[in-house]
Order: sequence, then structure tokens, then C-alpha cells
Amino acid sequence: MAKTDNDAPFAYDGLDRVIHEKARLGILTSLMAHPKGLAFADLKQLCGLTDGNLSRHLQVLEEAGFVEIVKTFEGKRPLTTCRVTRTGRQRFIDYLAVLERVVKEAARAAGKPSVATGRLSPRPV
Repeated sequence: MAKTDNDAPFAYDGLDRVIHEKARLGILTSLMAHPKGLAFADLKQLCGLTDGNLSRHLQVLEEAGFVEIVKTFEGKRPLTTCRVTRTGRQRFIDYLAVLERVVKEAARAAGKPSVATGRLSPRPV
């Protein structure tokens, strides 16, 4: 029998494991901010990754259909450009909605001020 949100409200099934890894989250965030895409070198610098690490994480994201990688030449030099796909964009937005829910519920459980209202949220009894 499948679990429902009522059975396991803190399971957060919408936190996609492909996105949730720190480096891939950084890659997708960078690409979301640059819809026309980024050169491999620029993406590497923004995310603080090595060539090998970035290549491997991009491969995972490409296999999942979240990014597209275009290899061209600029003059005689190879140029690799990475872009988020339409599917990747939507899945990232869906992921952020679940992540926002996690943050709100964690803040409420900890008795921290609500991000939206600045007031303390009651702790569940």
C-alpha cells in the first residue's frame, strides 16, 4: 500500500534526489538564473567544482532530462554550453515548492518566526 501525505507528512517525497544533491542544486540554481545557458567554465566557477565533478553531475542531470549540453566551437576552440530544459525548469520549481514547505514546517516545529508573517508559529502538540 502506498503512503499518502496523511500517513507520512514529513516524508517529503517531492524532494527529488537528482536535484537534492548539493552540487546539482547549485548547478540548477545557476542555470535557472541564466536561462540562455552558461559556458562550462563559467558554471564550474559559479559552483566551485572541478572539471571532473561538474562533468559527472551534468551527466546525471542530462540523463534525467533536466539539462541539455551543447558542444560547439568558438573559432577553433571548443565551447560547451549548458542549459536547463523545460522539464528541468518545471521539476526545479516543483522541488522548490516542497523545499519551501520543509522550511516552513521546520520553523513552526522549532517555534521560530514565520518567514511570511514574522510571528511565532505555534508548536504542534
